[in-house]
Amino acid sequence: MNPRYARLFEPVAIGPVTAPNRFYQTPHATGMGYLRPKAGAALRGIKAEGGWGVVCTEYCSIHPSSDDSPYAFLTLWDEDDTKALAKTAEAIHEHGSLAGIELWHGGAHSTNKLTREPMLAPSARPSCFMQPPAARALDKADIRAFRRWQAAAAKRAVEAGFDIVYVYAGHDYLPFQFLSPRTNRRADEYGGKLGNRARLLREMLEETREAIGPDRALAIRLAVTELHGPTGITHDGEAPEIVSMLAEIPDLWDVNVAGGNGKDSKSARFSPEGYQEQHVQFVKSLTTKPVVGVGRFTSPDTMIDQIKRGVLDLIGAARPSIADPFLPAKIREGREDEIRECIGCNICRSANNEGVPLRCTQNPTMGEEWRRGWHPERIPTKRSDRRVLVVGAGPAGLECALALGRRGYEVALAEAGRELGGRLLRDSTLPGLGTWIRVRDWRAHMLGKLPHVSVFRESELTAENILGLGYEDIALATGSRWRHDAIGTLMEEASDVSGLTPDDIFAGATITGSVVIYDDDHYYMGSALAERLAAEGHQVELVTPAPIASAWTEMTNEQDLIQARLIEAGVNITPLRRLMALRPGEVETACVYTDARATTECGTLVLVTGRIADDMLYTELTLDETRLKDASIRSVTRIGDCLAPSSIADAVFSGHRFAREFGENAPPAPRRERPPH
Repeated sequence: MNPRYARLFEPVAIGPVTAPNRFYQTPHATGMGYLRPKAGAALRGIKAEGGWGVVCTEYCSIHPSSDDSPYAFLTLWDEDDTKALAKTAEAIHEHGSLAGIELWHGGAHSTNKLTREPMLAPSARPSCFMQPPAARALDKADIRAFRRWQAAAAKRAVEAGFDIVYVYAGHDYLPFQFLSPRTNRRADEYGGKLGNRARLLREMLEETREAIGPDRALAIRLAVTELHGPTGITHDGEAPEIVSMLAEIPDLWDVNVAGGNGKDSKSARFSPEGYQEQHVQFVKSLTTKPVVGVGRFTSPDTMIDQIKRGVLDLIGAARPSIADPFLPAKIREGREDEIRECIGCNICRSANNEGVPLRCTQNPTMGEEWRRGWHPERIPTKRSDRRVLVVGAGPAGLECALALGRRGYEVALAEAGRELGGRLLRDSTLPGLGTWIRVRDWRAHMLGKLPHVSVFRESELTAENILGLGYEDIALATGSRWRHDAIGTLMEEASDVSGLTPDDIFAGATITGSVVIYDDDHYYMGSALAERLAAEGHQVELVTPAPIASAWTEMTNEQDLIQARLIEAGVNITPLRRLMALRPGEVETACVYTDARATTECGTLVLVTGRIADDMLYTELTLDETRLKDASIRSVTRIGDCLAPSSIADAVFSGHRFAREFGENAPPAPRRERPPH
């Protein structure tokens, strides 16, 4: 271990329990919830194995009136839930880590679509989501019942074996809704002045303490700022008063920001490492209890700096622990160079928002620990001496070559260009996306440690070349290209409209006059190009058939931030328009609902619509099976975008899956958890 990181491995007392080090995996969603307890337990167990001293669950509902269906969430409603969650506590304890559980009631954020319970809130209000039901105000009897639910769930948490039990007053959920003057308009002893608004939180802390007994630690998760302006809780307003009045009651303060998960888990596009410090740094001065906070920490130097300067006692992490569950172990073993750093793309957030198990761009094994039996640091050794040629050193090719090399196969990785990285070389130059090059950098670094993997740059291969190289198995990772025919997500017919594509822009195409970007892709590319071109001094209009810019980035919690950034950059956003025609000096669009036509000034049209696979090499190689047989080639396989254009995360997964399954006998289908009969 590097001596300067020794303090990160000091034990930390958290009330009656002791964390073995300062690495704290804060609560984060997995998309698994109560329906997939084995998968959830395996995921958390891997974190503990990787050295996280404390490993917490995601939010765990205390009552059917806190139902997040159809999204995955944990429950502690009954004894069956207790038994299911015991699997997670056991998996964490197996590796000597403390197990924490976050007890949750969403209030007006819980739509209760499964249970059909009325939504609850401090004051009557519409739902936090666009839907017909409204939330009713809790009366005194409801508040007493709510406190009983919390205490009962806390007792079940102890029965399940958890060491740290949370009172959760963050992310705009029910206890926080009582705290905030924005959402609490009560006139009784639970409303009005701050002492009254904090009454419920104090009662929850005291009663949860009694419920868990003397051998378990009590944690509070508090949002110290709402990021909604001076009308709410702010770190330089009421938050210090809240911490002061409750300072010594919990055993641990877990502090962050609210304003929706888009603010707490900001992508790297909108925040640097450690970005929450300005909001949470006051907390330690007001309590003697340990403090944990987050900030997408990936660098051990940033971590130790936070400890030394007294900002935090424990380094909290969600996304960095997803990207590399073995981050603490690598620091402890002096392998900091092998840390698989989070790129802050928030593809992990998209999984939860889409209601599916967790995924990660950097870590293709995330979410597959139980389902496929994948481990982030261990991979089965090779079953034969077959030699593999991987063509293309983008995300899929790099991951494929690395995973094959780790298995012990002899691999040649051929890249047509001088630099490795494929699409990462271009995408990482866009505003805010510089961290994305880490996908390339980590893999290139790790490949350098494998003597039986050879990398050949500036090696553009033809089918004839490949047939004569003597490799038995070929993996083609030749990527994809942006379409010129304007076919996209919502425009399904080919168009006569011709314009530039992102590929042309990256290649240095000449831009004249005002720019119209037609975005029918709806992820990051259209808005990032608009931001870049506006910064270069161009007049830019982003036209999209969706109602908002970069619509899919609602899944990554970025959409509102992207829309605001574009407006601030002077980009004109024109939603709900379909591209119809390009004429000299203008484009014609149509309303997606009425077909009403309009024209927009345009000197340069950029089409950000769909992508098509660059699979010509595959077609040429597989055209004649006799040639393959004569060349002793046993398989030709497309991976990544060459197979099906998608996200970088999917490309990495595709390359990893090929390598994992290569040479195996009929890999089994992913396991599914089924309810007991």
